[in-house]
Amino acid sequence: MRDLGTIVDAHHHLWDLTHCHYPWLMEKGVKRFFGDPTPIQKNYLAEDFQADFGTLPVVKSVHIQVGVDLEDSVKETAWVQAQGNASGLANAIVAFCDLTQIDFEAQLDAHCAYENLRGVRQIVGRSAEEDAKLGTNVLLSDQRFLAGLHRLAALGLSFDLQLTPPLIQAAAILFSKVPKLKVALCHAGSPSDFSEDGMKMWAEGLNAFAALPNTICKLSGFGMFQPNWTQDSIRHLIMTAIEIFGPDRIAFASNFPVDKLAAGYGKVMGAYLDLTADFSPSERRAMFAETAESFYRI
Repeated sequence: MRDLGTIVDAHHHLWDLTHCHYPWLMEKGVKRFFGDPTPIQKNYLAEDFQADFGTLPVVKSVHIQVGVDLEDSVKETAWVQAQGNASGLANAIVAFCDLTQIDFEAQLDAHCAYENLRGVRQIVGRSAEEDAKLGTNVLLSDQRFLAGLHRLAALGLSFDLQLTPPLIQAAAILFSKVPKLKVALCHAGSPSDFSEDGMKMWAEGLNAFAALPNTICKLSGFGMFQPNWTQDSIRHLIMTAIEIFGPDRIAFASNFPVDKLAAGYGKVMGAYLDLTADFSPSERRAMFAETAESFYRI
């Protein structure tokens, strides 16, 4: 049973390599934690995204920053706004801003000049290997980062949190200090250790994070850690997250074109639709559209 009125893709990316500088997209021959990015190291515009979802009823979407150079971050927001104005997608923009910079408030003001701006993503964790190399997980103990989160809340902006399971408990403690900030947990917390202990740690982290009332969980990105995933292999992850957060705090998303490395859009969204077939129509509307619409105000 795949019948559904509309879909809001709560997490995808667009980019133009001639317009902004994206270091990871322009660095050739370097394998990332999600695999070899070579097939997607080319422009990915709104028309490419639309071609990928094809006849699926994707009517709104949320663009998440793509790892652009800091000096091009506002330029990226401006470009995505132009894509949205021309194509109708994306309807919400989550931009990059380094909340530890002295001038971060000026950066935020510049982003806020664009009508589709809804929030910020500053990545805390990608994978154990990249966390060790980049050290972004130290943000969780950086008082400048905490001050930046308070500023986001004051401006009515949200925060998209990308990190790995060992960091979720510490993140829950940090974000509890900013109770008015709306936070979206990206990619279900990026589970990658599928051992019994790994799954236990991941579920405990989700429970800690779900205890914060202004949070949602986005289900996406499974191909980054399971390139050969199947519906059966992700069933436990999806059902556990839904059980912990409840359908009204779940938002499904494609993570395209990154997850395109593992599967086509129809397989990704089709799996989500199939796996949730036994939920009520109202619960499915929440998970595939309404949660994202409410959180991102679109």
